[in-house]
Amino acid sequence: MAIFLTKDSKVIVQGMTGAEGMKHTRRMLASGTQIVGGVNPRKAGTTVDVDGTEIPVFGSVAEAIEKTGADVSVLFVPPAFTKAAVVEAVDAEIPLAIVITEGVPVHDTAAFWAYAGSKGNKTRIIGPNCPGLISPGQSNAGIIPADITTSGKIGLVSKSGTLTYQLMYELRDIGFSSAVGIGGDPIIGTTHIDALKAFQEDPDTEIIVMIGEIGGDAEERAAAYIAEHVTKPVVGYVAGFTAPEGKTMGHAGAIVSGSSGTAQAKKEALEAAGVKVGKTPSETARLAREIIAG
Repeated sequence: MAIFLTKDSKVIVQGMTGAEGMKHTRRMLASGTQIVGGVNPRKAGTTVDVDGTEIPVFGSVAEAIEKTGADVSVLFVPPAFTKAAVVEAVDAEIPLAIVITEGVPVHDTAAFWAYAGSKGNKTRIIGPNCPGLISPGQSNAGIIPADITTSGKIGLVSKSGTLTYQLMYELRDIGFSSAVGIGGDPIIGTTHIDALKAFQEDPDTEIIVMIGEIGGDAEERAAAYIAEHVTKPVVGYVAGFTAPEGKTMGHAGAIVSGSSGTAQAKKEALEAAGVKVGKTPSETARLAREIIAG
């Protein structure tokens, strides 16, 4: 089992023929992902040879779905065109759109997120500015390295791309059902809470690791959700304990406002919900190991 992405997922890549799109299409294919097409209106009707695999290029997401049965789109589209690309995916009602692009204007994200809502939320959006989603041994949609971990019983949801990779590597001997990088922008599609709900319902996920970072109140809201709805053990890590107050650190979303938003406030909220919180990624991995060992 896995959440959102399985071995049966049929993936298209919006922006496949660009440099980044092609590089990661090659990597996704090599890790076993079923990539059934690319989308580029200017190259519609052509095919691209990716390491011996011929991949058709379609003029639109709707055409790609019609011809291939695609149910996932990964977007490697420049920031200026991301909003239009997501709107196109939403109009085509693709079930899952994973927006890798960083630097998307927050106003554009707000607009396409609201648009998806107005259309009944038939498309789950992950991102933007995220590493994507991997269900090890099944499918990989995005830029997460496929060879750093194995399939197993941990579910991981993370705001940070690099910390996603670190925890996956440190716990590689136990392995993961799915790892979801949700992105660190101020407005994102899928949230910690969405992933927590899915992992709670997934019979093969036994423990959840949740990575947050300073800024906003997403982790505090996740803590409240965990207290009410999650019965599986949760281990957490909040990046930014040494960050100076009031400073934006790295991700656009990581700005501290008042008492909520600080690493300490988030740690306290999570611990109050029964989450064990590590002060470092390695300590977080150790806490997860202790819980699994019983």
